[in-house]
Parts: sequence; C-alpha cells; structure tokens
Amino acid sequence: MKQISGGITAVPGIRASGVHGGLKPDNRKDVALIVADSPVVAAGVFTRNRVCAATVLLSREHLNDRAAQAIVVNSGNANACTGEQGLNNARRMAILVGEKLNIDSRLVLVSSTGVIGVQLPMGAITQGIQRATDALSEDGGHDAAEAIMTTDTVPKEAAVEMEVGGEKIRIGGMTKGAGMIAPNMATMLAFLATDASIAGEPLQAALRKSVNMSFNRVTVDTDSSTNDTVQILATGAAGNPEITEASGDSYDAFCKGLEFVCIALARKIAQDGEGATKLVEVVVKNAVNETEAEQAARAIAESPLVKTAVFGKDANWGRIMMAVGKSEARFDPYQVDVWLGDYQLVKDGMDSGFDEEKATQLFSEDTVTITANLNAGNAEATMWTCDYSYDYIKINADYRT
Repeated sequence: MKQISGGITAVPGIRASGVHGGLKPDNRKDVALIVADSPVVAAGVFTRNRVCAATVLLSREHLNDRAAQAIVVNSGNANACTGEQGLNNARRMAILVGEKLNIDSRLVLVSSTGVIGVQLPMGAITQGIQRATDALSEDGGHDAAEAIMTTDTVPKEAAVEMEVGGEKIRIGGMTKGAGMIAPNMATMLAFLATDASIAGEPLQAALRKSVNMSFNRVTVDTDSSTNDTVQILATGAAGNPEITEASGDSYDAFCKGLEFVCIALARKIAQDGEGATKLVEVVVKNAVNETEAEQAARAIAESPLVKTAVFGKDANWGRIMMAVGKSEARFDPYQVDVWLGDYQLVKDGMDSGFDEEKATQLFSEDTVTITANLNAGNAEATMWTCDYSYDYIKINADYRT
C-alpha cells in the first residue's frame, strides 16, 4: 500500500470542485461537488441522532438502490430542524445538480454542514451549484475539501494506491470536522471514492466496518451531530475481478485500504479539534473484550479533566484512573498500568515514581499517546481526541456571532 496525493480526485474517473456560492462571507468556498463519469456503486452511513438533517433523510432515500453519480455539499448551513421546507430545499439541490449534469436527481447525494435551525439561502445554493459544475476538474479535490470546512482550520484529505485481485486500485477521500464530534455510526462529513470493482452490499459492509474502526473512534466534545454522513462512490474502473461478497482475500485487502484512509482522515479530525493544541491517542490494552476496551478508551478520551490536564501539561494520572474506572470495563484497579508514550506513570494502579519534569516534556509533544493496560484479557482499542484549551470555549461561545 502506498500513500498518494490528490485526495478524492486521486481516483480516476472522479472530478470535483469547491466554490463560493454566497453562504459564507469573504468569498470563502462553501459549495462542493463530486462527480463520477457515469452512475456508480455507492454506499453510505449516517448519524443515529434522532434529530437529523433534511440532507440525511434525502441521501438515505437516494442510496436505497446503492447507486449514485454525484455528491453536492454546502457548508455554512446545516439544513437541520428546518421541517418540510428544509426537505424540499434538499430535494431542490439534487434537482439542480441533476439538471446541470443531465442526470437523474435520484443519483445525486446531498449533504450540508453549519448552523442548525436556519433555512438554506437557495439563491446562494443555486449560484454555488452553477459555479461548482462549471469548475469541475480532475484535480479539484483540494478545492472541494476546502469548501466543506466550517470551524476546521485546514482541509483534510488522504489517498492510497494498492493491489486488489491482481490489479492496482485507488481509494481517496476528504473529511471535515472540528467540533460536535462524537460520531455514532458515521462522522461529521466524509466523502470517499475508489476505482475498485465491488458490488453494493460488500461496499456497504466494508464502509461500515471501516467507519467503526476510524471515525467512530474519534471524539472531540462528546456531541453526535445532526448531519453525520460518510459516503463512498466505487467506479469499478480498476478492472479487478468484482468483489461480490463481504468475505475473501480481495474483500479483506479492500477493507484494509479503506480502513487506512478512514483512520488517516479521522486522525486529522482529532488533530484539528476546535481550539486543539495536541492530538491525543488513547490506547487501551488487555481488556476483557473489544467492547470493554473501547468503553475504557472512550471514557479517557472524553474526560474533560483528562483533556484539560493534557492542555496544561499536567501528568495528573489520577484523572486517567478515574476515567477508566467510570467505564463499564471490568478489571482489577491494582493491576492497571498507565503509560505516557513509552514512559510509565502508573504501575499496579499506583504512582510508578515517575519524574514530573520528564512527563511534562512528553505532554509538550504535538501528539500525546496515553496507554492504559488493564491486564484483564487480550482485547485492544484505540480512540483519537484532542486537548481542551481556552480557545474551545471562545470558538463555541462565538459560533453564531
């Protein structure tokens, strides 16, 4: 497997664009379009939040046939809690793209991100779709990644080239997300493409599996968005023997590549969390089972006290022990070991006698890895999060103003 540049448009047969339609001020990009050369196999996973956006409802409906050709995304407005008008506006977005591309509107998937509870400004949306279709390009992935940003500080892209069924295939993608991050079945917004030949059901299975090991292991602030969406287009142009079942060597190889891209994107989300100064990787080892390993890792990753301690470079390991203890994981507290990178803070549930100055130095790194060994079984799980800084409060207190 080889990492390559180009994001979603690293995949042959995929064009993209990102333009300013008028939803955001200062000519910032706010409408993205991703288009395949013809109808392709598609799959998606979405938020399980009971309050979900109109675009989520529409895209779920359009994916019933496991086929799509285009994805249109706007930032600056979530089109959530907007009632029947919001659903009609989402349908109108699909229709506008269909008319511009001369395709059936049911082949258009729609996503939105931004402020909840405000109707879409359809004049700006119409203008943005017009400009986005005119700007479609084989190297437009970066512009598209910029156009879906909200409080993100950087666009987030990843792509790989690998071999499946004796043929070289590519998988590329982009994501956005910095706040309201604790995905449940999906993530903020993520869009993927591949030229692998794979049928709809195994593609859906591979996507769900990869999402569970990546985006669903990211947490910034414990809030699951109304708009969480991950979608993938599979063109089949690579010419590998079609993957028709969610099993076998080719399927496993494809899943490995898709999971790699998803994890790379998930890490970028955590690293760019609102106000973040550090990426925090939490690893729980030797839990009774994987579910309990994830529960313990999530408890550490979502603890405000742990996250503020990381920001303050304070090796307050008691907060880590507290967080593990409040999870539903089973273990003997006096068999737990906690490590900061490769430096041990806790041995057998107690102070290891570590050097505070050394620990503070490790907390100063851009990436901080906290490992909790429960010594209760053989299962392991990893979560990605970030620290809580003063800026997190400022960004969210001023979000609408």
